[in-house]
Amino acid sequence: MQPLNLLTNVQKARLLHSLLTDEIPNFLAFLNEQTESVLNNKDKLITVWKDQMFSIEMWFALAEEVQRILAKYNKQLDHSPNLFADQLFDGYNGIYVAHGLLQYVTLGKHNDPKFKHAVDLLFT
Repeated sequence: MQPLNLLTNVQKARLLHSLLTDEIPNFLAFLNEQTESVLNNKDKLITVWKDQMFSIEMWFALAEEVQRILAKYNKQLDHSPNLFADQLFDGYNGIYVAHGLLQYVTLGKHNDPKFKHAVDLLFT
């Protein structure tokens, strides 16, 4: 295995899924809710969006792409570390989903305390 600082987001996500598989369905449900909220509250988000890394249009596009992936692969993402990582953490999608992952643990939505430690180790 490579040193942690050389792992890509895809590799980190694959590792997270492999280590803590039981937490993934709950995270994906949270991510789906979060994505629906982004897409259903566009007008509100436009008014508060300032000085972010992406334009609000890009954020909406990422939310739409993640929503499409969640709908297309549904339960397969729960069971396949490769599919989970390759579909959700590749490219710019990875930034959007990693943001959701950090919110998931920050808000205490996770069940396994080890999940927060793993997310902190891999994605912060």
